Amino acid sequence: GQERAEGQPLWLGSIKSNIGHTQAAAGVAGIIKMVMAMRHGVLPRTLHVDAPSSNVDWEDGAVSLLTEPMAWPETGRPRRAGVSSFGISGTNAHTIIEQPPAAEDREDAAARPSAVPPVLPWPLSAMGGAALRDQARRLRDRLRGTDEDVDLAAIGYTLAAGRTAFEDRAVLVADGREGFLRALEALASGEPATGLVQGSPVAG
Repeated sequence: GQERAEGQPLWLGSIKSNIGHTQAAAGVAGIIKMVMAMRHGVLPRTLHVDAPSSNVDWEDGAVSLLTEPMAWPETGRPRRAGVSSFGISGTNAHTIIEQPPAAEDREDAAARPSAVPPVLPWPLSAMGGAALRDQARRLRDRLRGTDEDVDLAAIGYTLAAGRTAFEDRAVLVADGREGFLRALEALASGEPATGLVQGSPVAG
């Protein structure tokens, strides 16, 4: 808190007051807290503070406890925060994070193309090999009846997050609709194919 402008102290907070002592995760928890503070432009208050510690000389420099939430406005300079709690030593700031520069000519989010990777995975699972092959046949037939511009990423997400994971599994990897159709055909027929990885449970 040395050599700071009048009325601009170094504000001190604690992640421990929010979620307790997180041991080895305390440092990254502090980073998350400060990234969110930068995003919202607010310094969150430190909880459960009755009075500043008498073991600290609060008069030697400009350090103040965040006993109340404080606005963190844009001033033309990037916001910065120091985070310790990485289990290295005392009160050193072990990492310093800085607000990134504002993107110029920012596009409207709805106008930007979605960030879809060039190759997508489709996970399938079922209770038994026959059921897995049947699922592949049904998905193949459904995909054949869709438009060419079907959202392959959305299908992959639904297969991964919207369905129960059973023991017999396969993963199809392809860069387009035709690639998934070929892999589904191979899985339905019980044949190997490029872009098809299949596994079964192992005893024990």
